[in-house]
Amino acid sequence: MSKKVLLGMSGGVDSTISAKLLQDDGYMVEGVYMKLHNSPGYHDIHLKRAQKAAQRLGVTLHVLDLQERFDDNVFYPFIQTYKEGRTPNPCALCNRNLKFGAMMEFADTIGADFLATGHYLRHDGTYLIQAEDDTKDQSYFLFYIDKTIIPRLIFPLGACKKSDIKALAASIEGLESFATQAESSEICFVETTYTDLLKEHVNVDEPGDVLDTAGNVVGTHKGYMHYTIGKRKGFTVHGAHDPHFVLEILPKTNQIIVGKREELDTRHVRLEHLNMFDERTSFDTTVKLRYRSRSVPCHVEIEGDTATVALKEAVYGVAAGQAAVFYEDNKVLGGGWIM
Repeated sequence: MSKKVLLGMSGGVDSTISAKLLQDDGYMVEGVYMKLHNSPGYHDIHLKRAQKAAQRLGVTLHVLDLQERFDDNVFYPFIQTYKEGRTPNPCALCNRNLKFGAMMEFADTIGADFLATGHYLRHDGTYLIQAEDDTKDQSYFLFYIDKTIIPRLIFPLGACKKSDIKALAASIEGLESFATQAESSEICFVETTYTDLLKEHVNVDEPGDVLDTAGNVVGTHKGYMHYTIGKRKGFTVHGAHDPHFVLEILPKTNQIIVGKREELDTRHVRLEHLNMFDERTSFDTTVKLRYRSRSVPCHVEIEGDTATVALKEAVYGVAAGQAAVFYEDNKVLGGGWIM
């Protein structure tokens, strides 16, 4: 008797080909499309694509309206994090609460043995493992999922290259158009820029003072929510000849602190709200502090729900609110949120 798997289907080539690969492996596949936000016209396009893929492959497609849960767990925290002068990572929150939270709950209601997605990564039942194609690896964004569900997850694309997935789609009658679709944006609910979105909810354009590291007023800026750590444009520093970068954001006073490039280097990081797959509390490993950054060697000391990370080489522009994810070779040990 074949095992039933619930597959998240977004209307993209990755989830579409995941359905085909699961079928080829003998699984009984049902799909689910999740309405997570209400960006105008978004679901008109993507739901139609998911329905087209499901029909072509003979997959039952469910539609879940999760907009209220998305707002509470992802969207409003995204707004609040910027208000607090930090840099959010909404994808990691969405993965925990929606894609591997609400979707797993729905899998249970239909009697699915497994939950699958088109993410590029793997697992061994205990740890998440980076994808074979390191240019597409998405393990960083999944570090925050509930570790108890890992044995029930299937990632059909973990050993695949994106070029092979597109080629496979192009070779299947009725799915050729999926091979040439544009890539989806990293943050699905941000249509233009994050500041355009913030302006709908908060006053972003409130000019304030630029300070140097001694606390002297040296210039002006157009509103602290326009800036993230490491940004070097969009503010004025009177009489400056060298480039200045945002070192710190002070939301309560609507001020930013700026300095030279070398002042952005960091060797110590504090983390909160840990999510660990590994039980060690003192260890040497590597840590990735942004999605597109490389992992750097570090020593980790964990106490309760927090961690102190001593970096063995300086890292440029570490931003509070971002995820820090620990890797041992290609294995995800867990991670936390930069304080």
